[in-house]
Amino acid sequence: MTSDVHADVRVRESGQWAGYATAACAFLFALISFYWGFGGTFALDTVGREAVELIEAGDVGIYIAVWFAGLVKAAGGVLALALVQPWGRRYLRHWMLLLGGWGGAAVLILYGAAQIGIQLMVRAGILVPPGDMDWRGFYGHLYLWDPWFIVWGILMAITAFYYTRNARRRRAQESAPA
Repeated sequence: MTSDVHADVRVRESGQWAGYATAACAFLFALISFYWGFGGTFALDTVGREAVELIEAGDVGIYIAVWFAGLVKAAGGVLALALVQPWGRRYLRHWMLLLGGWGGAAVLILYGAAQIGIQLMVRAGILVPPGDMDWRGFYGHLYLWDPWFIVWGILMAITAFYYTRNARRRRAQESAPA
């Protein structure tokens, strides 16, 4: 029983929970892209009418785009795991993990926030949408896809924070006199 409690405390203090949550978010996001890459169309209309039309037409470019997006998202999941697993420090340099973690968090949060900001300006009447606006895609991005980027980015920032803190602790322990 006490070993379970100590293990739980270590996971919380090390931030592994954040890395696993970030990876889960990224892998789920990637899975959806791969589903579309295999020709699936469920919920594709929430991305936009044009995406549906391109998939239905068998356009090679859209397939390349969704597969590339899926691979990038999966790479984000691997990065999250690398930040909390020993193999990450073994195979990647410290600066790569810092840049990937903090940079990825910033890009994800800023992208999601910028998209939602623009969409909210449309909803508030500050920006006028085109007459042929794809409202299904608009609301799909506003309520589903773009908030997911922000959640993923916040989780990545938490993971990067724990990685940074744990790296400082490791360096302090290594340089402490024996």
